[in-house]
Amino acid sequence: QVRLVESGGGLVQPGGSLRLSCTASGSRFVIRTMGWYRQPPGKERELVALITSGNNTNYADSVKGRFTISRDNAKNTVYLQMNSLKPEDTAVYICHQRSERIQIEYWGQGTQVTISS
Repeated sequence: QVRLVESGGGLVQPGGSLRLSCTASGSRFVIRTMGWYRQPPGKERELVALITSGNNTNYADSVKGRFTISRDNAKNTVYLQMNSLKPEDTAVYICHQRSERIQIEYWGQGTQVTISS
């Protein structure tokens, strides 16, 4: 059974930084595409960033240049470094895993990120 556990959320002032972590268990992490989604209050969930098993990355336009996604396969962990945070970044950030072999995906429970003065 796959479990995705996020950590690192919290409250930060505009312009600040946070690093989110997501650790996966119960899967062949090395062949999974990992992603971070976010869901602002009252809005739809949206893709923030993803990273493939080959370390190819994609970012939402709204975070490009400010956020960086990375992975450590030895630790089965994906990270999201968030810099220059803005109030509009406030959301529940959710870890996502997709198989690169078959149509299987998993979601974490999410971690709250709040940017406020």
